[in-house]
Amino acid sequence: MQVILVKDMDKLGDKHEVVSVKPGYGRNFLIPQGIAIAASDANLRTLKELMRQDEARENKKLSTYQEIAKQIEGLSLKIGAKSGTSGKIFGSVTNVQIANALKENGIDVERKKVKLPEEIKDLGEYVAHIELHKQVVAPLKFEVVSE
Repeated sequence: MQVILVKDMDKLGDKHEVVSVKPGYGRNFLIPQGIAIAASDANLRTLKELMRQDEARENKKLSTYQEIAKQIEGLSLKIGAKSGTSGKIFGSVTNVQIANALKENGIDVERKKVKLPEEIKDLGEYVAHIELHKQVVAPLKFEVVSE
């Protein structure tokens, strides 16, 4: 079954992408949840117009995203976490904590756009990638320190 994604979906595809899924998954989950619509001829024509409008909107925002990426690259954050004597932290550092630390520095980024390289469970320096746009990905250096 061919469907058009209305929202970005991890491991399935991006917004406005036409993907093949099993009929039951499409009919029983994607379409009722509002994640996708059936890929009929009328919907495909509408999709082309929506993509053109979205592309124009995104191109206007692209320069703004590039400026934000430059600000992020210049930052070096310190994330506080409770830790034991061996350097292991209790729990882990998440993308929510990094998004909140960025917000404290005046940069508002959605938590879903923060991609961590691995699960962070030790003190030390790490690099996260902030995906502001498909073409703009900013590396963010941060250090996990003991509170």
